[in-house]
Parts: sequence; C-alpha cells; structure tokens
Amino acid sequence: MPTPLEKWVEEQAQLTKPAEIYWCDGSEEEARRIVEIGMKKEKIEGQPIFHQLNQKTYPNAYLHRSHPTDVARTEHLTYICLPDRETAGPNNNWMEPDKAKGRLRQLSDGCMAGRTIYVLPYMMGHPDSPLAKACVQLTDISYVAASMRIMTRLGKDVIRKIGRSENFVRGFHSVGDFDPRRRFIMHFPEENLVWSIGSGYGGNALLGKKCFSLRIASWLGKKEGWLAEHMIIIGVEDLQGKITYIAAALPSASGKTNLAMLESALPGYKIWTIGDDIAWIRIGANGRLYAINPEFGFFGVAPGTSFQTNPNMMRTLRANLFYPTIFTNTALNLENNEPWWEGIDGPVPAKLLDWRGNPWQPSSKTTAAHPNSRFTVWIKHCPTLSPEFENPPGVPIAAILFGSRRSKVMPLVLESFNWARGVLMGAIMGTETTAAATGKVGVLRRDPMAMLPFCGYNMADYFGHWLRMGEKMTQPPKIFFINWFRTDESGKFLWPGFGENIRVLKWIIERAHRSTQDGAKETPIGWVPEKNSLDFSGMKISEENFKKLCTVDGEEWKAELENAQAFLAQFGSRMPLEIWDEFNNLKTALLKS
Repeated sequence: MPTPLEKWVEEQAQLTKPAEIYWCDGSEEEARRIVEIGMKKEKIEGQPIFHQLNQKTYPNAYLHRSHPTDVARTEHLTYICLPDRETAGPNNNWMEPDKAKGRLRQLSDGCMAGRTIYVLPYMMGHPDSPLAKACVQLTDISYVAASMRIMTRLGKDVIRKIGRSENFVRGFHSVGDFDPRRRFIMHFPEENLVWSIGSGYGGNALLGKKCFSLRIASWLGKKEGWLAEHMIIIGVEDLQGKITYIAAALPSASGKTNLAMLESALPGYKIWTIGDDIAWIRIGANGRLYAINPEFGFFGVAPGTSFQTNPNMMRTLRANLFYPTIFTNTALNLENNEPWWEGIDGPVPAKLLDWRGNPWQPSSKTTAAHPNSRFTVWIKHCPTLSPEFENPPGVPIAAILFGSRRSKVMPLVLESFNWARGVLMGAIMGTETTAAATGKVGVLRRDPMAMLPFCGYNMADYFGHWLRMGEKMTQPPKIFFINWFRTDESGKFLWPGFGENIRVLKWIIERAHRSTQDGAKETPIGWVPEKNSLDFSGMKISEENFKKLCTVDGEEWKAELENAQAFLAQFGSRMPLEIWDEFNNLKTALLKS
C-alpha cells in the first residue's frame, strides 16, 4: 500500500502528466547529473539552464539566466489562502482556499508534459532540532532541483523519517509557461502546502525558503509558540574570547549577508556566521531565546559584493568543495568565462554579455548584471561558519536587531527602553525599497520586523504573538535598531559601513550585558550612544557627523508617527491594545521633547 507521500506524488503526477518521475537522493553523483541535464537538455527561451563557468577561479560554479519576466519575488502574485480574509490580514493578498485550488488545478493540468518531476525530500533545520520540519517539494526544472540541494538538507533519509506519516510539508512547483498572467505563488498554512506555478525565480520557486521557512512557518510558530523570522544569526567574539549571539532583521538587499559575514575592522573581534536570512527562534527551558538557521546555503544578492564589501562571501563563492555554486542573472565576462556584476573588484571587462546573454557596453542604458542577480552557495563553504551551526537546540540570543534603510530619521543605533517598546518600534519600521521585489526602488514603505512580504497571517496577530513571547521569557534579549544608510545634505553616506559596523556591534553587545545606562544618551524613542562609548580606534569621524548619525529629530519623528499611525490603523480592532498604548506613550514623549 502506498505511503501518504507516495500517494501525494502520484496524484500530482496524474494532474501534471510528466514524462518521468525522479526521486532525488541528494548524492554528489546525482547533483552532477542534474547540472549536466541543465546544460544539455533543458532550456529557457532557447538557452541552456546552466552555463559552466571558469572551473579554476570558480570551482564547480555555473551561470543560470532566468526568464526575462521572472527576476524577483512577485509579491502581487503571492497569496495566503486561509479560510477568511481577516485572518490573512491586510498585509497579504488573500484568496479563498477552494477557489485558489480550482485556479491552480486548471493552470497545472498537463503543465509538466514532456518534462521530469523531480521529487525533493528535504529537512529545514538540523534533523535533531526541536524545530526541524520534514518537507517534500516537486519541481520540473533542474535549476530548482540543484538549488534546493544547496539550500536545504536534501536526501533520502528524509523519506525514511516521514515514513507513513501525513505530517510533512508539501511544495508543488512548476515553471509552467513563464507567462506572468499565469503565475501564482499560493500558500495554504492550515495544510502546510505551498503551490507555485509560472516562475523559476528563487524566492518564488525554492519553496523551502521564504514560502515555507517564513510564510508557512510563521503560522506554525504562532500555533506552536515560537517565531519564524527574516533574520541573520551571528556570534560576536570579543577580545576575551566570549561569544555573544545576535539575531538581526534587515530588509532584502540591505546588507544582511554582509553583516552575517562581516570581517571586523577592530583587531581581536570576530564574527561567526550561523545564518544570513532566516531564523527560527524558541524559548528554552531556562526562559531564554534560542535560534537556529533552518537553511543549509546562502541565496545572496550579487551586485555590490566584492572583496572590499564582503571578502568572506567572495571566498565562499570561490571555495573548492563538491557542492555546486549557482550564479543567477549576473553578467558573463567573455575574457575569462567568469561571472561579473556591478561593484565586483577590478575594472569593467572589455567583453561582457549582460544577464540576458546579449553583448553589453558601458554606454548601455541598462546594467550588465540584473540589480537582483543572485548567487546560491553551500553554507559549509563559508570560512566564518560558526562551530555552533549544527547545534540542534540552537544558540542563546542576547540581542535582537532591527535594521532600516533610511537616509534620514532613524539614528545609526538605538536601544529600546523595553521589550514592548521594541515590538512597537519594530512594528512601525520603515525602509526604502530595493530591487529584491518588483516595483519602484527607493520608495519608503512600512516593513515591520522586515517581515511585511513574509508573514503568513494577519500582522496584528503577529505583533500580539511577539508581545506574548516577551511575557513568557524570564530573560528577554534587549532590542536594538540599526541604520547604516543615513546621509548628509549632499546625499553622501555618513557611516562607512561594512567592516566598521563592528564598532556598533561592540556597543550593542556591551549594552546587552550591562544593566546600567553608562555610555548612552536617553532620547524620546530610546537610548543612543555617547561618542566616547563607541570604539573609534583607528577610525576618524568628525563630531559633526557623529551628531548627525545619532540625532533624533523631534519634528521628523512626529511626521514619522503620523505616517506610522495610518499603517497601524489598517489592522482595525485586531491590533493589540498594548501596541496602541506604547504608540501613545511614544507620541506623548515626542510632544514633550
């Protein structure tokens, strides 16, 4: 008698009508074979799925060009299919589950004809972690099969773990015909199901990533009493060898990966990387927060990545190990067959193909690499990978950081007065948009906890869940806010960023372990550093620029709260009263300042 997993796979095959069903085992030989299929058999608009790059400088690395209409997360085509609109919330597109499935079945009928279904069994999280989840994704493209092997713990052991259980996360994916009018990414949280068709782009197609690890997992976390967050996890080692663990939420393309793999500008300080994108966080028996990275790879933004900005990522991309590395929508340097993107080290090559495979010149009106071009690389290539990465219970979190990309308003670093105020400040976070999602770049939008595109239910309930988590902890971590992107009147960045960010992290970990307010100045919105409390050894910064970096302008913040109030009001009576109490307290403090 077939297992529930086998039965589900067969049902999807009957719907999609593939030429073949292939159950992946996660082996090295299989990975090479899938890449070979992508180079020789499968194509998008006449181009092979994979192009082999220079194997001396980028060992086991390949270039992938996606469909030109399929280059970023498509938030307007992403739906949460809960039984009622209110539970999904105004932060999500909503469709009634039966209606959504009817539409998807119609689009999926015969969509894999002539193709192979790859059955991808994988774990999110270490198999022995209390938060680990067994999952299976179906896909009809080698790019996704190869990428999921990099990003997750993929292998046949997962099939044995699932056994005859119904308890596994289901992911259905097909590129369909790439028609944006026939493209949907649908989530069914009550069924642990993601159904995606019409896209091959990472965030829409690698269903273990944002789709499950955030949208579905956030719903599971609310039910089960934990948090699924869009956060990096790092350890900061000080001069005495003590390591303090931090979780930090930053919007996409705002320096998350750079911070996760930071090379310190302060001698003796070191960053240990646990994750660069997603954190699953639970309360331990001792009342502290513990976090794991459920992923097994990095899916980072290429433009701007260089030995100057992120040397450890550049070393990771050139590591000579047996997992492949995939570059998506970068340019191709024809002189040496290497990937190229804006911001990488060295001069612009004389002979380039752009991300669509066309000849490119510096005079071209478009960039050579797509602004959202990516790399997918195995996490164990990373030279700063923490020895605690494989620790099933996770690491203890001493501080939580929320990052904004703001040219004004938000100071360089701010410590919240308490957990509830930190939740409010996280709830009204604003950030300037980037190329990671379709739409205009540089527009201010509210992005609570950097989770606006990823929360799988009503964000008012999400804020309430954060407040309840705070009440359950005996030792809640302190909450901080960071902003590397403040500019002066001419638009020039006031803070150098990158390796110099260790100076801010040093202040944060000192504050996380201290009960007094020495070295901090109180403002209506929280504490900011005194200049002498930041370590500026080996770095020059003017008194004027430091003052600008840490200024809390009352008039700017009054306007900020007016805009934020309208954002919070859309959630109506579902918004927790504690959020409004904190909001009104903040507003009163600003009026008195």
